[in-house]
Amino acid sequence: MSEPLLIVDVQVGFINEFTHHIPQRVVRLIDRDRYAPLLFTRFVNAPSGPYDRFLDWHSCTNEPETDIVPELKPFVETGCVFSKLGLCGMPDDLVSYLHEQHIEQVFVVGIDTDMCVLKIAMDLFDIGIEPIVFTDCCASTAGLQAHLAGLAVLSRNIGAMRLRDAGLSEGFLAAP
Repeated sequence: MSEPLLIVDVQVGFINEFTHHIPQRVVRLIDRDRYAPLLFTRFVNAPSGPYDRFLDWHSCTNEPETDIVPELKPFVETGCVFSKLGLCGMPDDLVSYLHEQHIEQVFVVGIDTDMCVLKIAMDLFDIGIEPIVFTDCCASTAGLQAHLAGLAVLSRNIGAMRLRDAGLSEGFLAAP
């Protein structure tokens, strides 16, 4: 059985002082050659969507902010990037792909632990696919507290045993 890796929103617009370490950690995880297929989501802030209307936040509406980070582009294959408008969770085409491939478990990494990673992991759980979240390969653009808050909510909702350490933190709890 393959071990799919779902890389959530590791895109140009979400790299900051709190998340800059995530692309290289994900590359190191991929280099272990244990995961296939590699699946990507990318957040697109829809014009007139809730982030625009309710939060007056206008970033990540188009390229380059919606682009997968350069470090991960060599791993992107056609048909394996799934766009999602806002915090909608799993796009329908990703759900269809997972069901068509009879995938029962997905390893999850990415940005933002407290938002998109959390929503995707809970959606996987809800559709009967076991999410395994590598906590050291996730971070939040809002910093360590938001990351830890996301992990606390995930622990309660998908089970603490589904939160794992990939061994890539080099002893750092937050961005080095």
